[in-house]
Amino acid sequence: MFKFITAKPLWVNILFALVLVFILLFLCLLSLDFFTRHGKTLTVPAVMNMPFSQAEKILKDQGFDIEIQDSTYSDTAGPLSVLRQFPEADAVVKANRTVYLTINRAVAPSVEMPNLEGMSLRTAQMVLKQYGLKVKDTVFRPDFAKNAVLEQQYNDERIKPGTKIAMGSGITLVLGSGLGQQEFNVPDLYSLSYAEALMVLQSAGLSAGVVVADPNVKDTSNAYVYRQDPERFSYDGTYNRIRPGQQIDLFLSSQKPVRAVDSAQQQ
Repeated sequence: MFKFITAKPLWVNILFALVLVFILLFLCLLSLDFFTRHGKTLTVPAVMNMPFSQAEKILKDQGFDIEIQDSTYSDTAGPLSVLRQFPEADAVVKANRTVYLTINRAVAPSVEMPNLEGMSLRTAQMVLKQYGLKVKDTVFRPDFAKNAVLEQQYNDERIKPGTKIAMGSGITLVLGSGLGQQEFNVPDLYSLSYAEALMVLQSAGLSAGVVVADPNVKDTSNAYVYRQDPERFSYDGTYNRIRPGQQIDLFLSSQKPVRAVDSAQQQ
């Protein structure tokens, strides 16, 4: 063989080598075209918002492979529905291309309820969004802290921060509406239990301000009001006036006080 090559002129050997290289390149291109299925393309169908079982059937029937890339939760989509797909719908790809799907979880994950009380409405809305929660309703109550969150409620009950609830749940925000314009007499809270005093304040559109309990008070639910600020009467015996949204400070004792008859004011 070597004698055959050396017996030929150099230019013949070079020409032979070039022809051989050309043939090999041509064969490689033909095989590459075969293995990559050049010219055989498919259009990716739209499967977003479909149930996974339906999306899987459509994609497989059209010759696509499927892989679940991720699973997240959205309260606006159905359980196990397709939230995202890649490649996107109407993309032109080669046959047997893998379509990656993001699926909505069947069960909403739990999140901890944040502490919104004291925040502005706008800040509370942002925090709820970060936790995957939403505002169900807003209720206004007279209070000097206008548009501040006074109370957070879930299923019509006050919910404590840290309580586990389902992502996507709706939270009702009780907001301050500012001070009312109509004045009325300061209510008399003397000798009422703490719970009774709170009910009276709430019904009058007022709220408890500073609550000072005597050292012997172990449980405020069993304590009684022996002083309030502002008092019902002023030093000259006239009624003190108050507006909705204002606060009354409460001073609590473990013993129920009894007002002396000779010091009782006109009710």
